Order: sequence, then C-alpha cells, then structure tokens
Amino acid sequence: INVGAATETEMKEKKARVEDALNATRAAVEEGIVPGGGVALVRCLEALDKMKIKADQKLGVKVVMRAIEEPLRQIANNAGHEGSVVIDKVKKGKGAFGFNAETEKYEDLIEAGVIDPTKVVRFALQNAGSVASLMLTTEAMVADKPEEKTAASAMHGGMGGGGMGGMGGMM
Repeated sequence: INVGAATETEMKEKKARVEDALNATRAAVEEGIVPGGGVALVRCLEALDKMKIKADQKLGVKVVMRAIEEPLRQIANNAGHEGSVVIDKVKKGKGAFGFNAETEKYEDLIEAGVIDPTKVVRFALQNAGSVASLMLTTEAMVADKPEEKTAASAMHGGMGGGGMGGMGGMM
C-alpha cells in the first residue's frame, strides 16, 4: 500500500495507521469482534465475581477486577468524565452498551462502530497476566532511573535545544 503525505513524518504516521488498521482487520476476521472502549472487559466482571475461589485467591481476583476496569476508566478520564461514574453506568447496562468517548454518549457501541478485535483484547489480557505473574515471581527487577527535569529544560517548554527543526542548531 502506497501512502502519500506532505512530509515524511506525516507519511510515516499515516502508514503506521494503515498498517494498524490492516492488522486489526485481520485479527477481527480471525476471531471476531467485541464492543470497544473497554466494555468487553467490564462485561467479564460479573463472571469473575461469581467465581468460587479460595479465600487466599480473593485478593488476586479483586486485583484483576480492578485492572480490567482501567481501560474504560482511562478513556472516560481522557474525555473529561469521572471514570468511576462511567464504569458504574456501563456495569448497569448489558451487552454492547457503553460510553462512546467521541460523542460523549452512552449507546450500543457495536452499532456506533466502536469495536475491538477479540484477538487483540484477548492478547492484551494474556500479556498483562504474563507480565504481572513475572513481576510477582521475580526477586529483583531492574528499571531505568527517571531523569530529573532541570530548570533549563523547563524553560524551553520541552522543545529541546531551541531553534527550528532541521536548522542545525542555528539561533
């Protein structure tokens, strides 16, 4: 697929979007679709709540339940809404009923075209579980130390060394 744009950066961005759309379409053809916007995960809460588990496993299930609410909570927060309120309203609904952040309405998300490939949601959940399991069973972890922001970098508004891009540091 050839993608055209005014600048190389814009072209790379457009090409990445096209490739993402193609991969999502392939995944949807393979395993189907679910309502998007985190609704499919919220619909799993009822099944998790009904699980008959040992007392020592309840905390783990509660952690998973909280984690699968996070995509919807973040979408709501990003749209300027209170995540907990949106989650409660979506929980009261059934099926594909959810919050459409683009229109800021509660509606059937499949009818509105807000969908996710089942395969993508499943892999995200599996990978999150895998990483969490690894972190819980590892005795030590290594991470990069966050860089402290200096007064000089704050003064430039995060724009780096000043000047225009591609101007070779001229000022």
